[in-house]
Amino acid sequence: MKRDYHTYRLWFVILFLTLLSVFVLNISLGSVSIPFSETLNAIIGRPTTTGSWYYIIVNYRLPKALTTILVGGGLAVSGLLMQTLFRNPLAGPFVLGISSGASLGAALLLMGGSLLSGITTIHFVNDVSLAVAASLGSFLVLVVVMIVANRVRDTMTLLIIGLMFGSITAAIVSVLAYFSSAQQLQRFIFWSYGSVGNLSWAQLAILGSIVFIGLMITLASLKSLNAFLLGENYAKSLGVSLKRSRFQIIVATGLLAGVITAFAGPIAFVGLAVPHLTRQLFNTMEHRILVPAVFLYGAMLLLLCDIVAQLPAQAEVLPINAITSIIGAPVVIWLLVRKRKLFF
Repeated sequence: MKRDYHTYRLWFVILFLTLLSVFVLNISLGSVSIPFSETLNAIIGRPTTTGSWYYIIVNYRLPKALTTILVGGGLAVSGLLMQTLFRNPLAGPFVLGISSGASLGAALLLMGGSLLSGITTIHFVNDVSLAVAASLGSFLVLVVVMIVANRVRDTMTLLIIGLMFGSITAAIVSVLAYFSSAQQLQRFIFWSYGSVGNLSWAQLAILGSIVFIGLMITLASLKSLNAFLLGENYAKSLGVSLKRSRFQIIVATGLLAGVITAFAGPIAFVGLAVPHLTRQLFNTMEHRILVPAVFLYGAMLLLLCDIVAQLPAQAEVLPINAITSIIGAPVVIWLLVRKRKLFF
């Protein structure tokens, strides 16, 4: 076991150094070509040769890179929480319908005016109002899920109910889309592609604060997470309160997935795949190791995907959702075929 912890420590050092390298590389690339040395100067607070370079790095690229770390790490951790709670390898951070609630909030803002005698809400739409609407939608769904979780004892029943909530909200969004104008529909489609580059420092502070709270609740639930892997009866025998533990895990997932979807849109693949990739790398089910490893892995992977999406030296940016699936899905398929088994 001592040797195993030395191996884990080595992997953590490798992951952290890789994350740091990808972080700096992500900031140095973009539509405007900036020398690498100038990028490092701006990161550590030194003036750059050209003032516009410093402004671009500090006000655009640095917040985007930090947002990517929070989004990638938060989604990966929330995916791990759901896979452990439901003991289902196909569970992700959005199975409880929280992401669908955020999508419904955004859809009501962007397309809801079409059902109100043709009144358009497009003039009220900006990054802040969109984030608020999506946050309210995810929060309302989270409240309903928590009420249901308090009444339902079976975890699998809760999973099915969460999927039904997702179906209901998706159906409402479809109705709104059917009656919306081309301009409204286009705005919603662009939001659904996901983006990590639209946050100001103030918005990033809000995102970081809520992600931090979600991570702290996760760390407080480590014992329960390990117990859930062996079944609810075994968890009871260890003195774990199933109701309270399930409540904590759902709140942590709701905070992470809800705020990330509100600020960055629904980003697929990361929450589902990164926990599997991390288990393959660390070969353990111990959540004291998995939780920080999954956060680092998810942050690093999304930073890499964002580098690909940026199309260096080009003004266009590809949808981050498309890049995460195109790059990540074949890797997961290859690993699973090679290992021939999952950890559940």
